[in-house]
Amino acid sequence: MADNKVALVTGGSRGAGAGVARGLGELGYTVYVTGRSVESSAAKGWDGSPLPGTIGETAALITERGGKGIAVACDHADDDQVARVFEQIADEQGRLDILVNNAAYMHPQLIEKKPFWEKELAAQYILDVGLRSSYVSSWHAARMMVPQGSGIIAFTSSFGASCYMHGPAYGAQKAGIDKLAHDMEHDLRGTGVVAVSIWLGPQITERALIAKEVNPEQYEGFMSVAENPEFTGHILDAISKAPNRDELSGETLIGAEIAKTLGITDRGQDRPSYRDMLGSPRTKNAAAVY
Repeated sequence: MADNKVALVTGGSRGAGAGVARGLGELGYTVYVTGRSVESSAAKGWDGSPLPGTIGETAALITERGGKGIAVACDHADDDQVARVFEQIADEQGRLDILVNNAAYMHPQLIEKKPFWEKELAAQYILDVGLRSSYVSSWHAARMMVPQGSGIIAFTSSFGASCYMHGPAYGAQKAGIDKLAHDMEHDLRGTGVVAVSIWLGPQITERALIAKEVNPEQYEGFMSVAENPEFTGHILDAISKAPNRDELSGETLIGAEIAKTLGITDRGQDRPSYRDMLGSPRTKNAAAVY
């Protein structure tokens, strides 16, 4: 169990973020959950149906599972709102042990089989809320973690950083956050703070279940071995305790693979890696140019 550890999971109203937050709650963390869905959700599934989930509901489930959930309304496109989240955590807890950068804009045409120019230009908004927003949150987190001499800055990524997945904007965002982890490690080296990007496998989320119905031939097989999103929360906790955590810093890690290395299972199940099918993470590059 966590010993008074504090985490922040961005974009935790539903989906992978909510699951990661619940997973950390199961381990006794105090988990701050940010998002725009406060009392109701305006989010839509791929078929246009409304999606459930609010930050308050996620926070309640964290507490129910043994942690302490704290919901904080935040639009991660607004830097001032993001700054206030970190100010609140500093005032209330005095520390931050794990930041999970998960908030990202999901355009309703994301999984449509169309070339990028036939999708709305708004699809590129994931580069703002997804890539840029992760940099901003990480900047604030580092200013808390470096003085305390410990912490993890984590990014939820995917095989879309390597293969074609959902179009160029999605792929660029995933590749970008992998590179944030890589380069932040260089600056964080020796501080006790590590940065990692985790490639998640298919996730059992509200949107994914709808995607299986919309594109069954594409998602049926993946979903049969999909990960519970709490799995990634357990992986991040294990990384925080790993004796080689400094060596892992800067790496893009396939969740299913590092879980096996660290002895973590998904509700008792090992999950497959899709490395052979979808590609491998980039390796760390020791070169540095100023």
